[in-house]
Amino acid sequence: MTKTRSRHARPTGTDRLQPVLNAAARVITGTRKFDHGLSDLLHSELHWLDIYQRVQYKLGVTIYRCLQNRAPQYLVDCCVRMSDVSSRLRLRSANRRQLVMPRHRRSKFGRRSFSVVAPMVWNSFPDSRRDPTLSIDNFRLTLKTHLFAVQRDT
Repeated sequence: MTKTRSRHARPTGTDRLQPVLNAAARVITGTRKFDHGLSDLLHSELHWLDIYQRVQYKLGVTIYRCLQNRAPQYLVDCCVRMSDVSSRLRLRSANRRQLVMPRHRRSKFGRRSFSVVAPMVWNSFPDSRRDPTLSIDNFRLTLKTHLFAVQRDT
């Protein structure tokens, strides 16, 4: 999934890393810079996610570890289930294994913090991907499959 932006817009971190990933894929597959179908090779042959999906994948795995108490405590404290908050027990989101989205004040850096991004990414996954009974290996496999499907559909 590539994001479109205006000519004069400042490139984001993922925009700067995607060409590096593409260059690595060209080296591995032996294709030239202007050959068509590089993204198909990247996904179908190498089984690599684009940078944006890689970030979501890494965040998803980290959040899963937090919810299993297999991450550092300062990260575990950022991942609060809706079902753990007594005032939100009757909400539908409490039964869907969603996380609490904290409010943030800083428009630029507040929304980039783990405590804000983690619930946003976790809540964007389908209910079947948020199953706490999955092993870490099964979670990784289903999450990567889901991200490939989302990438293919866009």
